Amino acid sequence: MGLKVQGVTKIYGNKEVVQNLSIEMDKPGVYGLLGANGAGKTTTIRMILGIIEKDKGIIEWNGKKICKENVKYGYLPEERGIYGKAKLFDQLMYFATLKGMKKEDAKTAILEWCKRLGLEEYIYKPAEQLSKGNQQKVQLMIAIIHKPELLILDEPFSGLDPVNTKIIKEIIHDLIKQGTYIILTSHQMSVVEEYCQDIIMLKAGKTVLQGNLNEIKKSYGRNNLNIETYQEIENFIPANMKIVDKKANGYELKIEKEEDAQRLLEKLVENKITLQKFELKEPSLQEIFIEKVGE
Repeated sequence: MGLKVQGVTKIYGNKEVVQNLSIEMDKPGVYGLLGANGAGKTTTIRMILGIIEKDKGIIEWNGKKICKENVKYGYLPEERGIYGKAKLFDQLMYFATLKGMKKEDAKTAILEWCKRLGLEEYIYKPAEQLSKGNQQKVQLMIAIIHKPELLILDEPFSGLDPVNTKIIKEIIHDLIKQGTYIILTSHQMSVVEEYCQDIIMLKAGKTVLQGNLNEIKKSYGRNNLNIETYQEIENFIPANMKIVDKKANGYELKIEKEEDAQRLLEKLVENKITLQKFELKEPSLQEIFIEKVGE
């Protein structure tokens, strides 16, 4: 049955900060929770985890209330939440036992995760000696050390360099293979496209877009035309095509109909224009995001 969020609303004063929100995950995978700052994402997460109470609606895991007795869950918040003065090992042990792990199992898991995440040299040092990126890895470890069934990741790649980003991506892929249900929030739309089959997009607490990501993109049609050429072709581009970007090696165009692209291709070939690439594409999630919530 998995996660069911139905008709959930949160009111502060006379303002509905989340309005009639519904999410359903009936199988493991990654669900994207998207929106600009202040859209209601963090409030939604806190209601799902029971940190704050909803005012309306249903939130359930396998038909029961979400609590530590009914589901093992993990949460990686966007804000830093580790204790700077405490030794890394001590606070990892504290959080692991708090989540019901036996001390021997927790110690084994801590050592294994510190090795995988490159934190072995810091294991008996105060957490304040860690960089922001390493603190983020510690927070991820706290969220997943007990092998949660439901995991919420709020901006998991914040503060990470490319090397550590790769490590965290591999871990998320492993969690998916192990059958974890994951809710992901991120302002990096490329990350969302990499992981999420289904998304919900919020604006000022309201759902403005929801569904299967591939189907959403297909519904927009292939209206992006990427042309790579080192020759000047602007004289051949018709008035109903918009030049979005002109680069040293070509053009990004916005078109209305795929037939227009075909006619342009025929015209370029007739005029012996050498093309390295002529590609029609669906809009990126970044473009869709800006269209829906950009203003």
